[in-house]
Amino acid sequence: MTRTGTTQAHLRRALRREVPSTVGLLADEHDFTAMRRYRTFAFDDHTTYLRQVEALLKNLATQGGHTTVALFDPEEYAAYCAETALDPDHPTSRSRFTAHLAVTGARVTYTGQPLSTLLPELVDTAVRYATWEYATTVLATAGDCATCGKDIGRAAHERAARLLARLLEAAGPGTHHLVCSVRAAGDQLLAVLHVHGTTPPTAEDAAAAELTAVLAAGIALAAPGGLVLRTTTPGARDRLHGWRLTDGTLAPLTEAEVFAAYCTDATTGEPLSPEPGVDHRAGFPLAPDPDDDWTDHH
Repeated sequence: MTRTGTTQAHLRRALRREVPSTVGLLADEHDFTAMRRYRTFAFDDHTTYLRQVEALLKNLATQGGHTTVALFDPEEYAAYCAETALDPDHPTSRSRFTAHLAVTGARVTYTGQPLSTLLPELVDTAVRYATWEYATTVLATAGDCATCGKDIGRAAHERAARLLARLLEAAGPGTHHLVCSVRAAGDQLLAVLHVHGTTPPTAEDAAAAELTAVLAAGIALAAPGGLVLRTTTPGARDRLHGWRLTDGTLAPLTEAEVFAAYCTDATTGEPLSPEPGVDHRAGFPLAPDPDDDWTDHH
């Protein structure tokens, strides 16, 4: 190769490191089987497919670029092809859908982690993304209050943010693990948040935005739900507290209700052994909100 050719190849490799890559991944056997109906889909078994995807990811990593992995959903792919008049049985269509996912879908960054680690992370990210998307849609389409004319979604979100701030303030020092669950339209919306200390996270914190949106959706829909808080402080036993979402507020559970919630198998209803080193406590009442007019107007 000439000196000029060597220089050009070097420049192309340097440019390649600045071009991001996205790999669409069929995470489970069911989705993989759905894609096998397309003649141009080259794989026959999921295990071989995953092995080849991992090899591709490693190869992309050696090139020094930024690589993300997105969850490839066959149903969403078929709908995308129908909306954009693309032939679903064509590699270019799959490539365009993957590029679409890079902008709109749930994705994780590939940093060399094995697929056994990346897959659960990707699925968890996709579930969180779908939850946030549903909750924000609920808030955006809730309409205006017939009594006061306020935007219900906006009011519910503001109320949820104030409830979260008051709860953390009352929780005191320590590391707090919060789980909010709301049953809406037959689905269980779930959001998790870790907080150190009593200062509410900023609006830019993705986990805080997700939990606030889920709590707000429950408020706007008047849907059944609850919130549990686990606080860890050095040299002390963990404390568990719980609240029931009702009438747009968090009503404290009793100590017995908290114990029952944590020590019952959610699937079978069978009792579970209490976790050692943990105290089950009643939810504490939250300080009155001077701006609270939810029950009067919504």
